[in-house]
Amino acid sequence: MPARDEQAAPLTLSDIARLAGVSRSAASRALDQQSPSNSAGAKRVRAIAAEHGYVPNAWAANLRRQRSGLIGVVVPRLTDTIMAMLYEALVVECESRGLRATVVTTGDEPRRELELGRSLVAQRVDGLILTTARTDGSDPLLTELREQGVPHALALRSDGISPCAAVEDVLGGTLATQHLLDHGHRRIAFVGGPRYASSSQGRERGYREALQAAGLEVAPELVLESNFSMEAGADAGRRLLALAEPPTAVFTANDSLAVGLLAVAQRRGLRVPTDLSVVGYNDTRLASNLAVPLTSVRVDFTALARDAMDLLSAGHEIEPGVTRTTAPVLVERESVARPG
Repeated sequence: MPARDEQAAPLTLSDIARLAGVSRSAASRALDQQSPSNSAGAKRVRAIAAEHGYVPNAWAANLRRQRSGLIGVVVPRLTDTIMAMLYEALVVECESRGLRATVVTTGDEPRRELELGRSLVAQRVDGLILTTARTDGSDPLLTELREQGVPHALALRSDGISPCAAVEDVLGGTLATQHLLDHGHRRIAFVGGPRYASSSQGRERGYREALQAAGLEVAPELVLESNFSMEAGADAGRRLLALAEPPTAVFTANDSLAVGLLAVAQRRGLRVPTDLSVVGYNDTRLASNLAVPLTSVRVDFTALARDAMDLLSAGHEIEPGVTRTTAPVLVERESVARPG
């Protein structure tokens, strides 16, 4: 038989197996990203595959396992920059594992979440990643997924039961508030998200702990709840600036809230940061491109996506309530100064 011209045609799985001196099935197992072998033969297979640029057929591998290769992602909305950034990171992470991601948006409504989550399960997805968890128990989809043993993991928000990839939000809230304290602010407001969102709860706790550590009272009128949107940030700005003694600084639970608040402050002729300092959260692309670049707490969405997929892959091996956390960092820009 004439020698194969490996420059003329790409190697097949059978070729890889022959070169490695293993069976075709052993080569297939060695290249399976879901459960790779670490034997000497498997390592030889992967080395040869890498040398020749061989890419396994993920679709065929999933078909053999009776799996779809599809991961369902459930988010409140994609108009929320944070959710869009996380979904993009999940798409990349899924692709690196030979999987695909598909997304549904729920409007943060539990009944719609249940309906759309069931539709994803009916499509035979291999698992679900959800960013819609609530701490108030009003989440029928998560209850159903646990009862039926459907593989799933949470991201950004936790319900305290299902495995979750989260940010160290207490630390993030502390970093943001301490930065304002270090610049001499003492009347600092906090604009959070919904009460049922664990992410907002953590950021508020960090805010409160930083103030208390500085010997300051937490003024009730300076702590507001919202829905994380720019419109809610604008409404919070109007309420805070209408106070008899308005704050000199505001920490918002995300950058969208900060943008809405900044717009109101600037329309009222306030100078940022001379008259009002603002710190956001998540460090979205918008933060560094505002007229006054926004100081923000940066979140590593790539790490969040990786942790969420690791938890999902581990499945029933993960104990209930397990959380993997990513540490945020403060990114200082021009939106904070000493009170004018």
